[in-house]
Amino acid sequence: MPFKTFGLSDPLVQGILAAGYIAPTEVQSQVIPAAIAGKDIIGCAQTGTGKTAAFVLPILNRLSHEHPPKKRFVRSLILTPTRELAVQIEKFILRYGRFLNLRTLAVYGGVNIKPQFTALRRGIDIVVATPGRLLDHMRQRTIDLRRVEVFILDEADRMLDMGFIRDVRKIIAALPKNRQTMLFSATVTPEISSLAAGVQKSPLMIQIGRPRNPIETITQNIYLVEKERKIGFLLHLLQDGQLSSVLVFSRTKRGADRIQRHLERTGVVSVAIHSSRNQSQRERAMDGFKGGKYRVMVATDIAARGIHVTDISHVINFDVPTFPEDYIHRIGRTGRAEATGDAITFVSRDEHKYLRRIEKFIGRDFTPVECPGFTYVKPHTPKPLLGMHRGKFSKTGRKSRSTSRRTPRRRR
Repeated sequence: MPFKTFGLSDPLVQGILAAGYIAPTEVQSQVIPAAIAGKDIIGCAQTGTGKTAAFVLPILNRLSHEHPPKKRFVRSLILTPTRELAVQIEKFILRYGRFLNLRTLAVYGGVNIKPQFTALRRGIDIVVATPGRLLDHMRQRTIDLRRVEVFILDEADRMLDMGFIRDVRKIIAALPKNRQTMLFSATVTPEISSLAAGVQKSPLMIQIGRPRNPIETITQNIYLVEKERKIGFLLHLLQDGQLSSVLVFSRTKRGADRIQRHLERTGVVSVAIHSSRNQSQRERAMDGFKGGKYRVMVATDIAARGIHVTDISHVINFDVPTFPEDYIHRIGRTGRAEATGDAITFVSRDEHKYLRRIEKFIGRDFTPVECPGFTYVKPHTPKPLLGMHRGKFSKTGRKSRSTSRRTPRRRR
């Protein structure tokens, strides 16, 4: 089914085709017609099924039919949990709407707020924002949400997991009651249902795939690996050339940096991305990973939410995620857009409880494989320089005598 059958405007269809898309995915085929009809929607779809385009295209279509006013104001708001996702959605809007006379702005923290002030003063049609920075603008009255026609709450489950529910409710309270609201989530929990009941009117539920199940095209492998052997096993796996574009997940920022340093020492070109990296560092890392400069990207869960790379060959869970929902989001980075992918998870002795949570959550029992024998390539550690050991050393490396005078022995 081509996109033109949805009744999208000709300039928008032209932009879609120019972006290289021909046929819609299943979630797009179900969401776009309902969204164009103006219905409130709860979209439950796994990561990588194309749900971003499912809500972006109806917004662009709606605004493209309306002549932009002389003084532009925010007519659509897309709320997302991370700045990576905000940037990614903005890129999708610019790509699809390249032939439309619309202005888009991504509003997020970690960058200078003044350019955002300037853009908002000029007038913006679509704002993609993270909750914290959007509230900053609302407090300073640099953004007006009273004329928003379409509101999108993306990654609603992650929004709640990250503790943004109060901020989300404050933002919704500033929106006009007469609006179209679409909520998208990989899982629909009781909390999500409760939130939807308070912000939507008779929403249409669209479920793609079985709830809580990872994408069927992803092969999932579980290996029992002792914690101290994980680095060695990761290096062993990377000796296989089929692991061409690999995303490695770490539970912590410190762990991500440590893994990346080990990889670099053994000649694996890699980069780490997490919340301590500034926006320019994140963008350089993301562009390098997409462009093939880096074979491996090591990431934490929050930072990885904005990774949209269509040809990730493997996802490796170096650490088992604490929450089963994160497992679904992690492995969904591969096998995107109905392509095939591979997910590998390392499980140590103290992580079996997390694995059992995942099994219960997705309704599947895994058969873990014991870590096979492998050759561990020990990272090169430079020899310590002279003078770096215990005690005081001279330039020659010999222990120097103490400068303090010893108390003379009393003669008897």
